[in-house]
Amino acid sequence: MRKILSQTVVKEHRDDYSIVYIDPGEGEKARTVLRNLKPYSSITYTVDEVSVVLRSAEWESLKGNFGNYKVEGPYRLFTFDIVLDLSIVGFLSVVSTALAESSVSVFAVSTYLKDHILVKKRDAVKALSVLNGLVSSAKT
Repeated sequence: MRKILSQTVVKEHRDDYSIVYIDPGEGEKARTVLRNLKPYSSITYTVDEVSVVLRSAEWESLKGNFGNYKVEGPYRLFTFDIVLDLSIVGFLSVVSTALAESSVSVFAVSTYLKDHILVKKRDAVKALSVLNGLVSSAKT
């Protein structure tokens, strides 16, 4: 894990992000309304919910399309700029443990190539310091 962390670059996305729950009864509408979201965004459809991560400004312009939703934010998004093989065990565990020790809560999103986390905007400076410290200590 040390080698992987030493090669990782932490990228902070400077926009505010929201995490949104949309009632699954509005799933078909969500498929239409949300189809043109700009990167970075993430949509997960389950039988229990439609879960969306998107820029807060985008959500403000789209939320009027939905009747039953919950929104949390603002968040800051961090991307771990390293391609992670799907067989790697424990990367997010190391990251989330370091942040938890600094009382920073995370919302993790994994994609095929990379891992991403969202932290409350008020914790972004602390989170970036912890993450950069984690990467730096892995290089020594």
